[in-house]
Amino acid sequence: MAALDVLILNTAVLDLRSREFQFVQRLVGPGGLARCSIEELPRFCEADYARWIAHGATAGGPGNVAPLLARAGLNVGVGAFLGAGPYDGFDLVGYTFRERLKQANVDVAALLPHPSLPSAVTYIYEAPGQERGGIAYFANANEDFDFGRFLDVVRARRPAVVHYMYSGLSRRGDAREGRDLAEFMAGCHGHGAKTMADSHTLTPDPSRQIAARTPVPQYRWLCPVWPTLDAFFTSVDEARMMLNTLWPDHSVDLSNVESSAVEFLDRWVQGGTVDRRVLVGVTAARCAWARWVLPNGAVGPVACVRSRFVTGEIVDLVGAGDAFRAGVLAVMARCGAEWDAGSLDLEEVVQMGHLMAALYIHGPLEDRCRYIPSFEVMRELVRSGAKFTSWAALRRAVET
Repeated sequence: MAALDVLILNTAVLDLRSREFQFVQRLVGPGGLARCSIEELPRFCEADYARWIAHGATAGGPGNVAPLLARAGLNVGVGAFLGAGPYDGFDLVGYTFRERLKQANVDVAALLPHPSLPSAVTYIYEAPGQERGGIAYFANANEDFDFGRFLDVVRARRPAVVHYMYSGLSRRGDAREGRDLAEFMAGCHGHGAKTMADSHTLTPDPSRQIAARTPVPQYRWLCPVWPTLDAFFTSVDEARMMLNTLWPDHSVDLSNVESSAVEFLDRWVQGGTVDRRVLVGVTAARCAWARWVLPNGAVGPVACVRSRFVTGEIVDLVGAGDAFRAGVLAVMARCGAEWDAGSLDLEEVVQMGHLMAALYIHGPLEDRCRYIPSFEVMRELVRSGAKFTSWAALRRAVET
């Protein structure tokens, strides 16, 4: 098999939307968001799933990132467990997830059937009227991530970059408080890959959690992982929750976005030296703050990079953070030598993230990749220095 530019691992999930999912409100509350146990999953029949899939199902997790990279011309693969069943070896949900990715030209050879757990599902309640609908995530087969088996995939497929999605959401993936993931990422380095990981705790009410300075234990599991990464980007809300969890002595005004981001980046670099160049950053709706960490222990200044591509009213930012990381992953995969040599401009890397996110959020729900051009076109657009004040102008620039 051909070598991969990017291998994306973990959290393969099919997102289903329906007005029938009233049970979600009982589990997570109106407008709530939570990870639920398999014991709480109602006993739906296959005909139910077939109907909901026909109504509209999207591939979440890696499905937010891999198709974007494939559309940009990268050779990208996805690895995770899906439920076993009669649909070419998978259950109906897992088969649908796999087919969505295949249709997007994503390599699915590392999607493997799990012998006992069903495929992961996110149920999104489409509430009527002004009622706020909740979101319930059932990890199912994602609970059992097999590091040894997927390191074999890394060894065989030789990816330039390995991206592990959503630490904090898998029992086996988060085993030994993140140390297993850290050892895995170090093993990926041993096979020549750069690494990125992110986190997601499905905190139901981040604003309340941040204001109360309530710790989120899952963030502590990132501490052993961070030294094994080449890039780490998180949202400003997650950065605030990490500050409250990992550095509760901080005195930063958490209502100030920039202060929160800079404080997180200052605290992050105190974790010790690494043997390579690392890019760490915090993203917000129209801006990102980032800095290089250098192999000699030195750190670069924090750069505030405002998007030149987010235009007009932002209607829906769901998935924008994943799309931003897709832009960074593309640079890591295609410009690895420049990354290592220190010749990559930080603003260029971050603007690639901004551009990918802007194109993603303007794509229709059924085709979020519609406006993604080749990597070469995106890089040329970033390097042009052009700034866009309307979606129409950005779309014309991409399409020409």
